[in-house]
Amino acid sequence: MQFQDLGIDTELLRALDDAGYTVPTPIQEQAIPAAIAGRDVLGLAQTGTGKTCAFAIPILQKLKNEERLPGFPPIRSLILTPTRELAIQIYDSFLTYAKYTDIRCALVYGGVSQYNQTEALSAGVDVLVATPGRLNDLCGQGYIDLEDIELFILDEADRMLDMGFIDDVERIIKRMGEHEMQTLLFSATMPKSVQSLVKRLLKEDFTRVEVNPVSTTVETIDQSVYFVDRENKKKLLLYTLRDPELDRALVFVRTKTGADKVARELSRSRVGADAIHGDKSQIDRQNALNRFKEGKIRVLVATDIAARGLDISELSHVINYDVPMEPENYVHRIGRTGRAGHGGIAITFCQADEVPYLRRIEKTIDKQIPVREDNPYPMQEKPHEGKPSRGRSRSRRGGRSRRNLNNNKPQNIETAGEQPAEQAKENNRSRHPRRRRKKPAAAPEA
Repeated sequence: MQFQDLGIDTELLRALDDAGYTVPTPIQEQAIPAAIAGRDVLGLAQTGTGKTCAFAIPILQKLKNEERLPGFPPIRSLILTPTRELAIQIYDSFLTYAKYTDIRCALVYGGVSQYNQTEALSAGVDVLVATPGRLNDLCGQGYIDLEDIELFILDEADRMLDMGFIDDVERIIKRMGEHEMQTLLFSATMPKSVQSLVKRLLKEDFTRVEVNPVSTTVETIDQSVYFVDRENKKKLLLYTLRDPELDRALVFVRTKTGADKVARELSRSRVGADAIHGDKSQIDRQNALNRFKEGKIRVLVATDIAARGLDISELSHVINYDVPMEPENYVHRIGRTGRAGHGGIAITFCQADEVPYLRRIEKTIDKQIPVREDNPYPMQEKPHEGKPSRGRSRSRRGGRSRRNLNNNKPQNIETAGEQPAEQAKENNRSRHPRRRRKKPAAAPEA
């Protein structure tokens, strides 16, 4: 099937052709006709499947074919998304698709001055891409009125709620009022909180579009794992980066301080690198992302805030420096490569106490991740196959390790278990001597 088979207008098809779009992805093939027909849509698809195009094209087609009201035009379409990076990328996509139309788009997000954003709003806007916090701020100041919204898109709904935006989303829904509008809701997973939103926002005859199980990895991604001790991960990363086929790598770590530390160590080793995470300012994050996209740095180190939302074309490698605790985060991390049908490579560094997390990931994706044999720093510590721990292993806490505790046990376990009862009783007495109670003093006679 081709894009022209989906009922898309000529101007939009021309823009898609300019952007190199040829064959629609499954989510686009199913969602675009339903949305163009005016139905509400629930889209369930893993990251990197082309969701932005799936909701952008129907929005632009509907707005393009409607007559714009005279005077100052109201905002007719709202796209709500959880992160600044994702908002910027959606806005850029709308500009690409709308290049042959007169539809005006604007972008509002926090972390920067609102001046340029309010200036863009004052010129009149058809499509508004926004993050929840800044949108509510500008509504409260009177810059934005949501009462005329005709098309409402809630993107990454599960991520939105996970990040604590439920109250902001509720306020935005109230600001739009009870009037009739078309709603498209996209989510990677369907927790109860998202199911509740679906019941409230979508009409009963909505179209459900589900592409692959929500915890399935893209088949075009070559996945593998190195088993390595924690202290050798930096050396293994430098070794991996020597691969001439590794053009650019997105390296995921678990913490913000870890992201800064890995980026600094790479820079000291003369590898162009930078870090993005929640403590970085929006300007710093965007500058780092732009430098990475432009090829000025080879490695971008990120926390899971970037696992969803970063759209980097032809990214060759994703490296999990730390194994994610949640299997879904693994799926979203490696989904940064292998996008839109392209191939990609995902490499995971797994230390001993991360093995349980790896086993959970393999169970979730229903696939055993192959172990790489070219490992110059094989793991020496015994893997922890038990329940995942949330902190350091016991031997690093400063107390006695399990190995030291075992030194006090008898060497011959079978013989130790057969000692006579009298001897065992005597041993217990010697270890826990019985304390004799003092007799209370006799009461004086009257």
